[in-house]
Amino acid sequence: MRATKNASAAALVGIWTVLLTAFVVSVLYVGRELLIPLALAAMLTFLLAPLVGWIERWIGRIAAVLLVVLMLFSLIGGAGWLLTRQVIDLAAKLPAYQSNIDNKLRAIRLPTGGAFGRFAHSLSELRKQMPDSIEPPANSTEPLPKSDANVAPARNGTDVQQPVPVRIVDSRSPLPQILQTAATGLLGPLGTAGLVLLLVIFMLLKREDLRGRMIRLIGQGRISATTRAMDDAGSRVARYLTMQFLVNVSFGACIALGLYFIGVPNAALWGAFAAIMRFIPYVGAWIAAAVPVLLAFAVSTSWLTPLLTLGLFIVLELINANALEPWLYGSSTGVSSIALIVAAVFWTWLWGPIGLVLATPLTVCLAVMGRHVPKLQFLSVLLSEEQALAPHEEYYHRLLAMGLDEANELAEAHVKANSLTALYDSVLIPSITLAEMDAQRDELDAEQRSTIHHQVQDMIEDFGAVPPPKSQLEADKAVAEHSPAPLSAPVCRVFCVPARAFRDELAGSMLVQLLRQQGFDAENASSTLSSAELVEVAANSDSEAICVSVVAPSTLIHARYLSAKLRARLPHVKIVVGIWGATENMAAAGERLRASGADEVVLSLAEAVVQFAKFSVSIADDMIPGALPENEEARLAELDRLHLADGARDEVFDRITKKMARIFDVPIALITFIDREHQWFKSHVGLPADLAEMPRTARKVSICGHVIANNEVLVVEDLSRDRRFANNPFLRERGLRFYAGVPLQSKGLPLGSLCILDTRPRRMSEHEKRLLQVIAEDVMEEIKRRDDAAAPALVA
Repeated sequence: MRATKNASAAALVGIWTVLLTAFVVSVLYVGRELLIPLALAAMLTFLLAPLVGWIERWIGRIAAVLLVVLMLFSLIGGAGWLLTRQVIDLAAKLPAYQSNIDNKLRAIRLPTGGAFGRFAHSLSELRKQMPDSIEPPANSTEPLPKSDANVAPARNGTDVQQPVPVRIVDSRSPLPQILQTAATGLLGPLGTAGLVLLLVIFMLLKREDLRGRMIRLIGQGRISATTRAMDDAGSRVARYLTMQFLVNVSFGACIALGLYFIGVPNAALWGAFAAIMRFIPYVGAWIAAAVPVLLAFAVSTSWLTPLLTLGLFIVLELINANALEPWLYGSSTGVSSIALIVAAVFWTWLWGPIGLVLATPLTVCLAVMGRHVPKLQFLSVLLSEEQALAPHEEYYHRLLAMGLDEANELAEAHVKANSLTALYDSVLIPSITLAEMDAQRDELDAEQRSTIHHQVQDMIEDFGAVPPPKSQLEADKAVAEHSPAPLSAPVCRVFCVPARAFRDELAGSMLVQLLRQQGFDAENASSTLSSAELVEVAANSDSEAICVSVVAPSTLIHARYLSAKLRARLPHVKIVVGIWGATENMAAAGERLRASGADEVVLSLAEAVVQFAKFSVSIADDMIPGALPENEEARLAELDRLHLADGARDEVFDRITKKMARIFDVPIALITFIDREHQWFKSHVGLPADLAEMPRTARKVSICGHVIANNEVLVVEDLSRDRRFANNPFLRERGLRFYAGVPLQSKGLPLGSLCILDTRPRRMSEHEKRLLQVIAEDVMEEIKRRDDAAAPALVA
């Protein structure tokens, strides 16, 4: 029932659209006597408004409008008078060219054989059969005498008198009829010109008032959008008309000058004709070239003049079309080339020659209205030069209609113009989403859906088999330019898990390919695994970051559920949720995902690559030792006074380190003190056997040296990804991955560190940091108590 109602509603909408279109076209045709002057006046207003606005700053609006209109119509009148003189002069010269034309035609000899020969023979026979033919009959050897001109021989040999034609001659004078015809032909254009003049004057004087009324009439409360549309249309039309007028006038002037030197009569007439005809898109210049070329053929005694005339038009049109027009106004119209041609035909059919001149400005206005008014968006689709289908829609269409080869061509072109990352983000993933949405609406069966999935998978594999071009790597590097760590030599292992379906696995394959191109160690899980199996596989992958891949219509519920499972099983692994192709506001959804265990939420593969780069670093060849603090000498003096750097173990401190290991659930806890060259272990729990036997290590390989240098808490969640410690032999050989240390201070001077270490990466909460600081304060309280107790004994 619902489907039937929807079909009926769609049919009614279609019928209503057809009727409305027919009504609008009828109104345009029937009301052309009124609408043509209005359109001409509006076009001239667009053209003259900038000049009037510039002049009125000195002489006021009324005087500026009258002056500009007077200049315009004086120019038109002068041009009309000149063209009239040229036409009269040409009419007087035409009979003189008749003999030259006849000689040219006789010089053109058609071949006697073949199709051209048969065509020439047919013309000759047809000419003999014409009534006015003066050729004698085939059986006559002498011409008829003049007295027998009206006598023709009959088939039986008798002469038959031909009828004498009778002509009725009107004795009345034809002058009144001629004057009436001339007045009728002149009064119509003169009346239209006067109406256009009046409308232009008032439109220029009241242009702000007209603008406000149009906004109220068309906008229907949407003042901002209507204002933008009118500004866009006004600027496009004014710029186009101005530039096109200058280009066409220059073209006509060059044509007139060239024809004058070539020797074609009435060169000014043909230059003006070329300037006018060039308002017709694409074909106007060649229509204008036809008459001068024929005239050059008629007046010249050789073939050089017509060839030079044709060459003049070709050269000037190539210069205009390929150099001047793109430079001056380029795509300022915003209308496609085919739309301009169709519009020229349509408006010429409606309004005649005037419609041809108005075709481009009117079409520009319609295209702009379609761009800004939602209900008229179909006009933008029909007329705009913008691509009709978005890249992902075109790709999906080619997969459905043309197959993988045509889709591959589009994908390869997109990669060359942009990058592989852009192809995956803006073409392939949205295409997968379109296929899924069509499948949900039962517009795509299971077999077609599976075919599209495997075609996309084949394309991903094909791009993965080809090394990325240099431009691709540069584009990806530009995407990641805001990343705090460069993408070279990353040491982050990434594992991608699909949220639910094969579409999520496809997106994960794209991400894995991009990460591998950047040097990451990345793997992708299969969508055939259950959630529990995915969590288990991710746990066994020993990855440092996990990406949950989500492609619509997979929902955030699946991503939240999987993120919570992964966080419960892997509390120290970075989890990134990729909601590929999401367009709505994801702020609230991102908060819910982070609450379920995700560290970051990204919306594109490019963002994901950057995010994983933040988890990675470019590792230096050598470790970076801690710097010496500014108060190094005072610190060493205090350390020597307290006799802490002697390597002697203390049972009280041993109890503290054992307690720390239990509280923080770490294998290693230390109390260390740093002198000029060494790090001394005052107390330790869980150190490897070789270190436990040594009371000290070199200061330059100690992490605690960095705590002393900065005199603040230091937490390193993964030592292997910190450029300061990744190549530290003391840490790397023993597999240490986590460190958290708090300075042990006396009189504000850092003497050593209270620290914990682990063999796996982990995070530390603010509560745990504060607890470590409290324990460090307790250690220093014990040291201060001993120092206070020892002071009286020294005095005694």
